Amino acid sequence: MIKHSRIARRVIRERSAATRLVNALRRGRARSIATHAIAAGVPAETAKGVASALRTVAKRLDVKPVRTVNNRRNGRHPGKVRHHYTPAQVAVLRAHYKPRKAEYVDAVARMALAA
Repeated sequence: MIKHSRIARRVIRERSAATRLVNALRRGRARSIATHAIAAGVPAETAKGVASALRTVAKRLDVKPVRTVNNRRNGRHPGKVRHHYTPAQVAVLRAHYKPRKAEYVDAVARMALAA
């Protein structure tokens, strides 16, 4: 494959994935906390740290994630169970989270603006 075509296809693939993610979150679909942060424009490494902190807040507030099942399986393989947070749950966690690290303060502000 020609190098330019390969790069162009990668760019299109990344843009379409980002668009699908943002639209899914706008529709209120449950995702992981890190995914909510990444959709808001937070770098991936910072998103992992913020997600960990918000999960700690979730334990303190007793906010349980939503149980989701991927049913796109055939008869021999049952759906995969995952636990995700809805945008409303993430908003509650964000409101009760008081970050000290400057990166995390910026990340929570970005998440609030994206919501």
